[in-house]
This record gives sequence, structure tokens and C-alpha cells, in this order.
Amino acid sequence: MESGDITRNSRALVTVMAVLALLIALYSVIDQLTGPEVYGPGDTEIVVSAGDRFTIEVPDDPGDGRHWIIAAPRPDPAVLRTTGWESPDAPGASGNAAPAAGGRLTPTRGTRALGFEAVRPGRTDLRLLHCLRCATGAADEPGAGVLNFRITVG
Repeated sequence: MESGDITRNSRALVTVMAVLALLIALYSVIDQLTGPEVYGPGDTEIVVSAGDRFTIEVPDDPGDGRHWIIAAPRPDPAVLRTTGWESPDAPGASGNAAPAAGGRLTPTRGTRALGFEAVRPGRTDLRLLHCLRCATGAADEPGAGVLNFRITVG
């Protein structure tokens, strides 16, 4: 084998690796631009299309001992499906960790996000409750937080 053959093979390998790296970077950018929409506590009216995925991000302080739950009345499952709790600030957080028994998940730190998928056209209400005991009347306990959202799927 001549040294020219090695150089030609090396160039081809470098070109293939560069194209592969470019494709991976392009995919990452497109994924970030087309990822789920993120809403916050101030976004009380949310309008999405059937099939869309989105998250609602809420503030979270693990030191206060409170949990976020989906309170009754629960959203209409024919219109809106919960995909799971996420903890974007937690190291090694799983993307769609399911809530623990009773629909609650102990907070880790910073923020907590709940993922949803719009199932079909319609309108439903979503009520998130930040509570200690999370039992009947928890919305009235001192320091409890309530967030109400109207979700319209078109």
C-alpha cells in the first residue's frame, strides 16, 4: 500500500466523520426548535392542537415539604393526557418520571414540569395544587398554592 492510499483513506474517513457530526448537530437544533412548548404559572389559557405535546413548569422548593398534584376535578382524559412529571433542574432527571402513588412526586429542586399530550379537540380545566398533606381540603391549608389552567385543544 502506498502512502498516497493511506492519505486518501484518511481524508475519506475525516469527511465522513465531519458529515456525521454536522448531521447530529443539525438534528439537535431541529429537536430544540420543535420540542414541546413550555408554559408557566402565568399562562392560564393554553391553546394547542390535537397531537401536540407541551409542559407546564412550576416553581419547586424541596425544603418546604410540599408536593405538586393534579387536583380534582381532573382534566378530561378524552381531551388531555398526562405524560408524567419531569424535574428539569435535577441532575440525571428522567424525562417522564411517573408520579408516585396518589399522583404526587417529591420535589427535587428549582422547578417541576408536568408533561401533557393534547388528545383531541375540546376544552378542559387543569388544577395543580401545591400542598403538604394533599388530602381533602388541602387547598385551604396555610401556604398551599393553587394554579388553574384552561386548556383548549383545536
